[in-house]
Parts: sequence; C-alpha cells; structure tokens
Amino acid sequence: MAARKSATAKSSNSKAKTNKSAKTAKRSSTAKEPTVEQQVQFYKDMLLIRRFEERAGQLYGMGLIGGFCHLYIGQEAVVVGLQANVIDADTLITTYRDHGHMLAAGMDPNGVMAELTGRIDGYSRGKGGSMHMFSREKGFFGGHGIVGASVPIGTGLGFAHKYNEDGGVNFCYFGDGATNQGQVYEAFNMAALWKLPVIYVIENNKYGMGTSIERASASTDLHRRGEAYGIPGRVLDGMDVNAVYEAGQEAVEYVRGGNGPIILEMKTYRYRGHSMSDPAKYRSKEELAKMRGEHDPIDRLRLKLIAENVLDEDGFKEMDKAIKARVTDSAEFAQGSPEPDPSELYTDVLRNVA
Repeated sequence: MAARKSATAKSSNSKAKTNKSAKTAKRSSTAKEPTVEQQVQFYKDMLLIRRFEERAGQLYGMGLIGGFCHLYIGQEAVVVGLQANVIDADTLITTYRDHGHMLAAGMDPNGVMAELTGRIDGYSRGKGGSMHMFSREKGFFGGHGIVGASVPIGTGLGFAHKYNEDGGVNFCYFGDGATNQGQVYEAFNMAALWKLPVIYVIENNKYGMGTSIERASASTDLHRRGEAYGIPGRVLDGMDVNAVYEAGQEAVEYVRGGNGPIILEMKTYRYRGHSMSDPAKYRSKEELAKMRGEHDPIDRLRLKLIAENVLDEDGFKEMDKAIKARVTDSAEFAQGSPEPDPSELYTDVLRNVA
C-alpha cells in the first residue's frame, strides 16, 4: 500500500481557503495528477484488494469464515485513490464492507485474513471477525455492523483531531443505504457547526442491501445531503482511481485548511451481492456485465498504462502472479493460526484507568 505521509504539518499550516458558503465543492487548480509510479502503485493496491476478496469468498464457501462477509470487489478505486492522500495523523472509519479499507490503510493481509477466520493472530485476536477489527497503529477504527454508525463515530474522531490540534483528518466512509439514517444528519450538523476536519465519503454502489437507491431515496443527489448545514459536496466517478486521487487532494486541502467537513459522493458498483448470502437477483446480468466490461477500475488503469507504454501484458501478469502468491500466503497463515482460547472471552472487555 502507498506509504502514509509525514504528519508534521498542522491544520493551521494550510493557507488555501475555499468559499465556505459554497453549496458544491469546486475543483482546485492545485490538484496534481498522479505520477506514473503512483499509478502503478494504485494498480497493485487495487489488485491486492481484488485478489484478497476473491480468496475471502472462497474461504467463506469452505466454511472457514463465519458470520457475515461483505466483499469490496468492484469498489477498489474509491479507497485506494483516497487513502493515497493520508498523513500519519489521519484516521479512517468505515462500515461492514471493510476489508479493502483495511488493506488500503496498510494493515497486514495476514492479520486481516486471520481475523476473518476467527484466529488468535487476527487484528482483534479472532473476536471481531469480518466486520469488527481495528488497528490504532494504522489509524483504522473499524468496521461497524450498524448501518450509518461510522458517521457519528467518524465525526467524533474529527472532533478529537481538532481538539488535539494534531493536523489530522478523519476519512469517514459509508454507503448510499446509510444516507437516510437520522444519526447521519445529526453528525453533519455537529461537524459543520464546529468545523470539524472530516471527509465524508459516500460509496454509492446503487444498492443498499437489495434495494436500489431510486426506490429508497426521494433525492438521489447524495453529495447535496449536507447543503442544509453548509457542507459542500462533489460527485465523482468512483471507478476511476486517478480521478478519486485528485478529488482526495482537493478535499484534504479544503478540510485541513480549517473550513470544516466536505462530502464526496463516489459513484461505484459492487460486483457481488450485498453479502455472501445475497444472490443479487434484484439486478440484471446485463447490468453487471456492462459495468464489469466498461467501467472496471483495475482494467481501466491497466489499459491506460499499456497505452502509455508503462508496462506490457507480461509485466501485469507477473504482478498478478506475485499478488496471488501474497494472498495465498495470507490464507495459509490464517489457517495455521490457532483459534482463541476460551479465556479470551474475558479479555478486552474492561479497562481500569484509575
């Protein structure tokens, strides 16, 4: 994964200001296109997530992953493009479709896969599973199973950044299905009122569980959901990692500049069902095939890099081979890790702070 940048800069260091009364965020002339090296890294990062999720789906089918399992296949460009803009002080929080976010935050695939399979070497010692693992070291605060819960918690993390004056920003991810939750708008109001450093990322994959956004939302312009509170928003092609990266630069510049929160609506698409138990019969095969054939974020970047003579097909095949080997190693590590001792039921449930 792309390295997190140094956190030496405080939020007060950024002098660029954006019109606070704007209803939609406008492009900044300071945003830079990613370098060739960055784009190659984006490709590797997205492919790692894709191959990891495919293997997780296999392990679920084998009965090695219990409970729920929500795969991120198809949406990789969103988190990879945005997380390429983080610094050490930043934090990340998301929902239950979270494995890709963990990997993009730099968490070890071995520890993530071990947690998925409920093993002691997992990030939550085998007790969190797919939806509830954390890494303070990487600034990753979950994985939350309650729809919309990441928004008030992410807002709280934004408050902590401002209170501690650490220069950090919270990247708060949630789906289109969460945007109609009341707690989301309470959090928006607080974040705007106190000008908290939060980037709200709506991963609009068109379906909340099994219901299309058109059937669930009176207004489908989700980037405008903060207008009542003066929060600017942008809508972007979440299947284009380079566009996401550039939008992330602009959002970070705005938020670190002390202007308060911003909303980024990422138009994306999940290829699998809502969870592993969802056959996704509410959409047509033609729709899925069109999205995969014309908008796949990994294929789009691969074709771009080939056209620019950065890598050829053999180079991409070698890259894929190495990443598949890495994912295979993580699956073997997880299956070789022991299950937690029953005594683990009584650990991590109480902390004495006296």
